[in-house]
Amino acid sequence: MPRQARLDAPGTLHHVIVRGIEKRVIVRDDADHEELVSRLGRAADATRTAVYAWALLPNHAHILLRSGPAGLPTFMRRFLTGYAIQYNHRHRRHGHLFQNRYKSIVCDEDAYFRELVRYIHLNPLRAHLVKRLEQLDRYPWCGHPVLMGKVVRPWQDCAYVLSWFGSREKEARKAYRSYVAEGTPLGRQPELVGGGLIRSLGGWSQVRALRTSKMGVRADERILGSGEFVDRILAEAEERIKCQIPDPRRLLQARQYVEEQCAEYGVSIAEVLGGSRRAPIARLRLALARHLVGQLGLPLAEAARQLGVTTSGISRALERAGGAVRT
Repeated sequence: MPRQARLDAPGTLHHVIVRGIEKRVIVRDDADHEELVSRLGRAADATRTAVYAWALLPNHAHILLRSGPAGLPTFMRRFLTGYAIQYNHRHRRHGHLFQNRYKSIVCDEDAYFRELVRYIHLNPLRAHLVKRLEQLDRYPWCGHPVLMGKVVRPWQDCAYVLSWFGSREKEARKAYRSYVAEGTPLGRQPELVGGGLIRSLGGWSQVRALRTSKMGVRADERILGSGEFVDRILAEAEERIKCQIPDPRRLLQARQYVEEQCAEYGVSIAEVLGGSRRAPIARLRLALARHLVGQLGLPLAEAARQLGVTTSGISRALERAGGAVRT
């Protein structure tokens, strides 16, 4: 069964789960932890991604974030790619470090924001990396001590999280700590990371009640929220896809522009579309990509098709050159 497309747009709240390939460790020592946390912060700043909660565990990580203008995939590439290279070099290993496809769940903020912050920050306690909540208050490899004011991570959006618990920082912090403490007996909560109806309805009891009543409800494993929330997110995603499909006139303009520029620079179209890496060809291809995306408004995937390269290749080239990126 083909995997489903990601649901994302600037401002979308995601619960992201990153796992080591074959459940292997992704951090071995404090140096690895610090490197991964540092890259998380730099990626958040560079892409204007708001990070609300996070936790690093030996073989996986959880992040609650709101995607920035560049989108979730750009943030995740900046966060993970360099770390995997550094980790392999430092530990003298080869091959993939992370599972090829991280998990991202679009979340109904009103219904689940507080619960997800607590769930993510209690991960080290559930995994027995710390024994007591007092130790979690100072545990440096999750966002909880940052919210408690014990660790400083300027890139973590503490103000927004604490605003859910009170209007004054001191009282909000105290209320947040009490809320986390109340969650310690809950253990694993599959309704927050499970699939389909379990997630959309909030647990097995609601699923059983639904089956008894024989009512229908929309569910999607990529979404944490009610049936109505699922309907709205999917409708918005379908509308974005429609907007991204270029009309025939823009495609014709794109082809004509590529032909004109190739003729002006004395370069054959076949050489541009053939993936040549010669410096003059690469420069021309970059200029063409910037025009197709920035001026004609083509999506990255369509611009890539027009130039005979991959979408990720165009994305990286435009990022390095400071070009606009449409996803």
